[in-house]
Amino acid sequence: MTPLLRDRRALVAGSLAVTAALTLAGCGSSDPAADSSSGSPAKTRTVSTANGDVDVPVSPKRVVVLDSGELDSAITLGVRPVGATHSASEDAFPTYLPASETKDITPVGEIANANLESVAALKPDLILTSKVRDGERYDELSKIAPTVMTEATGSAWKENFQLHAEALGKQAEAKKVLATYDTQVAKVTEALGGKEKAAATDVNFVRFVEGAEIRIYGKQNYIGSLLADIGTGRPPITDKAKDGFSYDVSPEKIDLADADVIFTSTYGDPGKAGTTKTMNSGLWKGLKATKNDKVFKVDDRLWIAGIGYTAAGKILAEFETLMTK
Repeated sequence: MTPLLRDRRALVAGSLAVTAALTLAGCGSSDPAADSSSGSPAKTRTVSTANGDVDVPVSPKRVVVLDSGELDSAITLGVRPVGATHSASEDAFPTYLPASETKDITPVGEIANANLESVAALKPDLILTSKVRDGERYDELSKIAPTVMTEATGSAWKENFQLHAEALGKQAEAKKVLATYDTQVAKVTEALGGKEKAAATDVNFVRFVEGAEIRIYGKQNYIGSLLADIGTGRPPITDKAKDGFSYDVSPEKIDLADADVIFTSTYGDPGKAGTTKTMNSGLWKGLKATKNDKVFKVDDRLWIAGIGYTAAGKILAEFETLMTK
């Protein structure tokens, strides 16, 4: 999910315990051709992934997901994973997801640092993740179960969702999810006064990150794509974002974040992330958004780490409420 997690060291595989677990849990998917020749229904089907074609079960029953986007996709599509990773900053799964859907999921380590032995012990028949999180562990994961990887996370969340739906055999459900999303987006845009008024309102998203500089989010990320769908304006500073992701600044340059509306979130401790100090500064208090009472603090785990359609639905609802109050 977050770029901060990309730098976490990869899990060192190779211990005898893990090797044994991988061997015991090795994938045993049947050959579709053999099923066809025998006249029996195929037990697997082929999906195209970031690592090439992968044969997956027609109806996977024991799914393990290794990132927040994959967890959101599974829950959104009515699939309860048997195992999932969690954020490095918290031990629990995102609270925006229904507790009834996550209470029985077994934790298998941190995002980008999954415990392979724990994954194997669950005997999954399908694993969902991405190359940016687990590319270096693809071979090990594939020995446990068919592993479907997307290339990356974040701005490609819609394409990723479609691949997740295909791997899970939930394409019909996915169409309904997309239709609901499009309807909600149109409703939010209309609540802002229509497309022209929405486009005339510049919106920024500022994230305070413990151990890093302040991030002014650009357009090539999850939240950027939601704002684009709604049709809001974005201030010129967002065009300077590195790789379209974020333009990072120190507290002394926070005035560069000014916009008609600013949404903020914090990853980590607000004191250590500089949230408290920055928002009490003269520069912050002098921002147009601050003076007009248009600064809104939101949940980082929803707005930044959600990366899926269930998260999007809740973000859109909160966005509409805050913007029209």
